[in-house]
Amino acid sequence: MLSRHLPRVIALVMGLSLALPATGQWTEPAWESEAGLPSLSSPGSRAADGEEYRLGRAWLRQFRARAPEWQDPLAQAYVESLVSRLAPHSGLGGSELVVTLVDSHRLNAFAVPGGVIGVNAGLFAFAEQEAELVSVLAHELGHLAQRHYTRGRARAEQTQVPAMAAMLAGMLIAAAGGGDAGIGVAMGSQAAFIQDQLAYSRRYEQEADRVGLQVMAEAGYDPEAMASMFRAMQRLASLQGGTPPEFLLTHPLTESRISDTASRAAQLAGKGGREDLQYHLVRARALLAIHLRDPGQAATRLGQGAPPREAGRYLDALISAERGDTATALRRLDALARELPDLTLIPASAAELAFEAGHADDAIERSRRLLRLVPGHVPTTLILAEALLQRDPDEAWRLLRELAERRPEDHRVFALLTEAAGRSGREALGHLARAEHQQLTGRITDAIRQLGVARRVAEREGNNAATARIEQRYEAFLGYRETLEEFQ
Repeated sequence: MLSRHLPRVIALVMGLSLALPATGQWTEPAWESEAGLPSLSSPGSRAADGEEYRLGRAWLRQFRARAPEWQDPLAQAYVESLVSRLAPHSGLGGSELVVTLVDSHRLNAFAVPGGVIGVNAGLFAFAEQEAELVSVLAHELGHLAQRHYTRGRARAEQTQVPAMAAMLAGMLIAAAGGGDAGIGVAMGSQAAFIQDQLAYSRRYEQEADRVGLQVMAEAGYDPEAMASMFRAMQRLASLQGGTPPEFLLTHPLTESRISDTASRAAQLAGKGGREDLQYHLVRARALLAIHLRDPGQAATRLGQGAPPREAGRYLDALISAERGDTATALRRLDALARELPDLTLIPASAAELAFEAGHADDAIERSRRLLRLVPGHVPTTLILAEALLQRDPDEAWRLLRELAERRPEDHRVFALLTEAAGRSGREALGHLARAEHQQLTGRITDAIRQLGVARRVAEREGNNAATARIEQRYEAFLGYRETLEEFQ
């Protein structure tokens, strides 16, 4: 069966030792209660069956081990908020979707079975308006909602060719920055099969377009932005000749597809005109991440899109901080925050810059003030916890433990939780947190070894509660590895 060989192909291509658990589900750590069994197959959800969930989470861990991550909690929170706004209109409202950001200037986004959505920083650079970015996200949600992986897998099984396995492995390399090499893996010996499936693939793209257009309209965005985004991609592809944008390598674009999208967008009623200033601020962050060695380039590219004046001022503040002038950066951000009191991103950015400049007390004060207004804001909570590591490790532990329960797939939380445990004298739990971070980033062998250390420490401390949690996770981790060994 294809489903049996798919994990092996991915693992062999990647050269990693992460696999699907023998128990049939990914289990997540619970720091105060029994570990749960998260599922994307809640009533009314078409996101994924158990197999897709396991595959998607395995894929994500391997991807993290391979791809350069764009580590920007503020951008992460923004994209997650967009996905949360769009998902209910796609039929995925009850799903546990995970967003991963990629530190790449290439224009790309992707969806993986099990509810994983990836976005390159380069997509922000290309999309000058929020609705254009939303059109790509809505399209990817369309792929997930229409279960294109499952349907494609059934088609592949009928031909007795495990092409979907090779395609997903190739997608892993392509999304991680391998470009055409990934597509080469996907095509390879399966070229004839792929050619036979081309029209079928185009049908899937058309289905995802139609779902995406409806999602955009219902969420209050102008669906015509999808057609304009496709035209812009087509122009870029013609300019680049033989090296089209990565997005088009996995999402074939034709003139008839653009025409169909434009026609359907024009027929949709209730077009929205929403435009969020926050998008332009996040786009400024993306451009700076791409042009970190030459911040002036970021300012030039932002200006070419005629953004709101506030976005330019925001980027100027970030550039000042990059050049070491933290005082000017904070003064500019504080002025913007007074003018735009509803934009949480601005004071959160100020807290972040204060911490990065070594002003821990200022970062703590700013974070606490903001969290009183916006309780639970994840980026600000992360800043506060990291700053508290230097002042009050116990309080940092408490914040991060609660955050870990809310975000069991967020490896950044477990990295900080490891440090907080160590600084607050929770040695056994520190080793457990480190093991969780390792398994979330695709290092399952290291994670199992780390759990062994955690168990010895917990037994030495006489910490029965920690020992029980460690034993539970140890069994789950062994299941991941044992499943991989079945294919070797």
